[in-house]
Amino acid sequence: MTRHDDDLVAEGTLPSAWATRWRERPDDPAIGGGSQGWLTNRDLDQRTAAVAAVLERTGLRDGDRVIVSGPTTVELVVVHVAALRAGLVVVPVNPAFTRPEFEGLLTAAAPRAVLAAGHLVSWARGAGPDLAVIDLTVLVAAAEITPTDEAPAAADLDRAAPGDVALLAFTSGTTGRPKGVPLTHANLLAGAEALRRAWAWTPRDRLILSLPLFHMHGLGVGVHGTLLAGASAVLIERFEPEAILHAAAQPRATLFFGVPTMYARLADAPGVERLANLRLCVSGSAPLSAELHRRIREATGQVVLERYGMTETVMLTSNPLGGERRPGTVGRPLPGVELRLDPGTDEIQVRGPNVFGGYLEQPEANRQAFTADGWFCTGDVGRLDADGFVSIVGRAKDLIITGGYNVYPAEIEEVLRTHPAVADAAVAGLASPEWGEIVGAWLEIRAGSPALDLDELRGWCAQRLVAYKRPRHLQVVDALPRNALGKVQRGELPR
Repeated sequence: MTRHDDDLVAEGTLPSAWATRWRERPDDPAIGGGSQGWLTNRDLDQRTAAVAAVLERTGLRDGDRVIVSGPTTVELVVVHVAALRAGLVVVPVNPAFTRPEFEGLLTAAAPRAVLAAGHLVSWARGAGPDLAVIDLTVLVAAAEITPTDEAPAAADLDRAAPGDVALLAFTSGTTGRPKGVPLTHANLLAGAEALRRAWAWTPRDRLILSLPLFHMHGLGVGVHGTLLAGASAVLIERFEPEAILHAAAQPRATLFFGVPTMYARLADAPGVERLANLRLCVSGSAPLSAELHRRIREATGQVVLERYGMTETVMLTSNPLGGERRPGTVGRPLPGVELRLDPGTDEIQVRGPNVFGGYLEQPEANRQAFTADGWFCTGDVGRLDADGFVSIVGRAKDLIITGGYNVYPAEIEEVLRTHPAVADAAVAGLASPEWGEIVGAWLEIRAGSPALDLDELRGWCAQRLVAYKRPRHLQVVDALPRNALGKVQRGELPR
């Protein structure tokens, strides 16, 4: 399946495109949130230029890697944008990392500087004398008092070339050790521009954004897309349903991007009907169950739009803005994306200007990740219906082989979630000397539901699943282990 669009990268890079938007509409609001107030496009242009000047005086040069980490705040956006404008390579990092995780990433990323907040600053200061360490708040404050004549001239900013690396992201690690993903300015621009077109994103839009900004969903879609569209975003540092629904009630709000766990909490929250004020609600980073899709639709009238992307590719597919949005599918390929299924395994393979060129210093992983004719192997198993809509069946590595039959966890999880007492479920294989593997299921119980009768649930599954797909091991847990974006960590399920 092919969708060509050669002009996705016509503007060269995101920073140069952003600068054009700022100067076309200088007085429009750009980024705001909480007590931090709002920055206009002019403010964002000037402040990011000033921060870029401070970074250059620190000795940082084009192509140097800098870790940028902090909560979802205006300050973090200013520093991230400034680093890109200065030609630096941003390494976004989860501020909740433990010390061993952070130190492991320091080794893998080999940054020249750490621009962060909280405990990461103190940990970084012990990493060696050659690493520049600057607190985000201190950096932004220093830029505010920089004399105007010391700020870089416009010609010195936004000078990166489309093929230069802009972001060194690291995979979430749900299928193994995280790998470094270098994304070029062209990759990021192509991904954001495809979404701008697909979702008719305009300067009139205002995004409610409480996603973390160390991940492609919040950063590469939320922030990059907002600025490319010349739109605005209100940042909410911590996800709380009350704060999201208050923001949704404001007259300028039009968009909300979330993950399924956010939608589950919103569905149970008083005032969820306020989501009806928005023109578009988008879900991603994990599958949105058909049951939750239905609950949101019935409570708000919103037909949540699901899309599909990866760290390595920005975004790949989307349900349509206009026309039918099909629950359980992630839509059709976005502009510029070519997508096919491997004829033997049904693994989704893609290529396009948004797709990265290979993992950082991982030649063996790259040999496995790309086909001989240059398609990236996503590791996701999919289906295509007659209308070209893509469904994600599961991860190839999550496949359970029981008695010679193939079972994909996503299918079983979807069935379990439709039980009235089950809030969420995770399925994985358990070793069995008789069957090779058996299907195991771990269950979160819906708030207010009585204790779950596991024998009743087995009978309920028997009415809906062929024998080899039925979970033989059932376990109720207080909470499923998840990463910061809500993805279940199957390797951490209690065994």
